[in-house]
Amino acid sequence: MKKSVLAISLLLSSAAHAAHWGYEGENGPEFWGKFSEDCQQGKNQSPVNIQSAVLGIMDEININYLGDAVSAIDNGHTLQADVEGNNTLLVDDKKFTLSQFHFHTPSENHINGKEYPLEAHFVHADKDGNLAVVAVFYKLGDENPALEQLLNHDFEKGKTTNFAPVSIKSLIPSKHSYYRFNGSLTTPPCSEGVGWLVLKEVQTVSAAQVKAFMDIMGKNNRPIQPINARLILN
Repeated sequence: MKKSVLAISLLLSSAAHAAHWGYEGENGPEFWGKFSEDCQQGKNQSPVNIQSAVLGIMDEININYLGDAVSAIDNGHTLQADVEGNNTLLVDDKKFTLSQFHFHTPSENHINGKEYPLEAHFVHADKDGNLAVVAVFYKLGDENPALEQLLNHDFEKGKTTNFAPVSIKSLIPSKHSYYRFNGSLTTPPCSEGVGWLVLKEVQTVSAAQVKAFMDIMGKNNRPIQPINARLILN
């Protein structure tokens, strides 16, 4: 599904800044259909439980993040980082450019029913406006130095906080084996046609860091959505 770059920009802005939807009560995920029909009627929605992946021949993905995160905003739904520099994803001979990345506590996608305490989504767009999201899981363990560089600031809701450059490459695993499926945005408008690449290698995050994310974002994970007729490739 193709969209113009302008449409993608507006879509991401809508997902980031819309104030009416949330994760609790009458504006929580089960009621998102009143904000966008795709959230309720879509057949290829995200997130999913990756339980029975089909073994397939998949090209390696080339994640080439050379730039940095330079600021972040608590937009009321997540902590979203702004990026600069050359940050690209090459998949199926198509080049995608990183637009932003953000976090969910706990994770949105699951592996064999397992939920992780933190998940990062690296959102990319190609020249035609098609979206690809690289998802990274974090498990409880040692403190994550890269995440600490992001968290070591006071974030005020609705305001952008600038900080010293943080290498984006330091936030992702060194190995890029992945699961793949077609899905959607995990927030309203829940638009479909999004390519999902869920990395298998899991990073660590400390309990204190998870609490810091929770203090900023609260619980901001959409419930698991039906697979329906989709295949998850391994």
